[in-house]
Amino acid sequence: MKLIRGGKEYFTLLLSLIEQAERFIHLQVYIYDEDDTGRAVAEALMAAAKRGVAVYLLPDGYASQNMSKPFIKTMEEAGIRFRYFQPILKSDFFYFGRRLHHKLLVIDGRHSLVGGINISNKYNDGFGHPAWLDWALYSEGDIVPELVRVSLELWTRFRKDRRSLLWQADAPEKRIKQVCPIRLRRNDWVQKRSQITTSYLEMFKDARSHIYIMSSYFLPGMLLRKKMARAARRGVKIRLVLAGISDVKLAKHAERYIYRWIFKNNIEVYEYNHSVLHAKIATYDGKWCTIGSYNVNNISAFASIELNLDVHQEAIARSMQGEIECIIREDCERITEEDFRTRYNFFKRLFQHGCYQVVRVLFFLFTFYFKQRSFKSANASK
Repeated sequence: MKLIRGGKEYFTLLLSLIEQAERFIHLQVYIYDEDDTGRAVAEALMAAAKRGVAVYLLPDGYASQNMSKPFIKTMEEAGIRFRYFQPILKSDFFYFGRRLHHKLLVIDGRHSLVGGINISNKYNDGFGHPAWLDWALYSEGDIVPELVRVSLELWTRFRKDRRSLLWQADAPEKRIKQVCPIRLRRNDWVQKRSQITTSYLEMFKDARSHIYIMSSYFLPGMLLRKKMARAARRGVKIRLVLAGISDVKLAKHAERYIYRWIFKNNIEVYEYNHSVLHAKIATYDGKWCTIGSYNVNNISAFASIELNLDVHQEAIARSMQGEIECIIREDCERITEEDFRTRYNFFKRLFQHGCYQVVRVLFFLFTFYFKQRSFKSANASK
């Protein structure tokens, strides 16, 4: 098990794993761009399919809709099983807010990558800009068959071929034993899963010394804020690494609106300015960490399909903490309450408030259906 940084390190490993595949490959991702990185991954997948590996590619039907028909056809003709998750206007069960947001690669039931990294030049090095900052966890052992089952559940949704593919979840004869505790966590409100949100709540409850959170689009709901504030009041040192450069400017302005709440609760804020921050990781007390696709906001909590891995092992937790501390030292600017007041006058703060209210409305629209469905189901069961 190893923490993998996005960019060259991640894509070198991803391509290497695909090239080594012997039985099957599942690649499920939110964004798959038809650019140099996307074509390189496609070439590796097609080569695997041609040598007899069963290859399943499941990108999200909204975020990856710009993949061209000739590009998809070429992959299918090479033997890749291609399917969109809920294509726009073509799915019988389409709800805009519920997107396949997780990023998962599983090879042969033995190797896996779980993180927040999409297939795009933006997340890779060597294209005239630094890669967007993100992370993944490479894992072997007992967790991998569980990830195969997750892949099959989504690939075979509303279809009858799941049973015929369950052989993929069987343990390989030479399975590598997992020697440290690792836990699969999912959020999918429609399926009544909120495990990742629960992991964050547990972190705020259990932490005794310090918490590090590196998060893009950081807009926690009221329950997470309450638990975070409670942890800070009992003396837990909380450091947030947030985006200085964001690809969603509206969300960044809204995020800055809650800085005053953050300062009020004695939480430290650092803005990452080397490239776009896209990471979704957290760790506490040098003994536990979580990594995956979950953003600390209500879209991830109540709409998107998210996947994280929790690791309760000092080596990985301290590795993550060390990486975050290094980034704070080298690539971040600390934002204090005094800096904030100097930098953002009344009118800028008023604008941030407006952006915050707009984002709240958008979050409500994207998640209203799921909350209402859950509420009706709960009442129907009484």
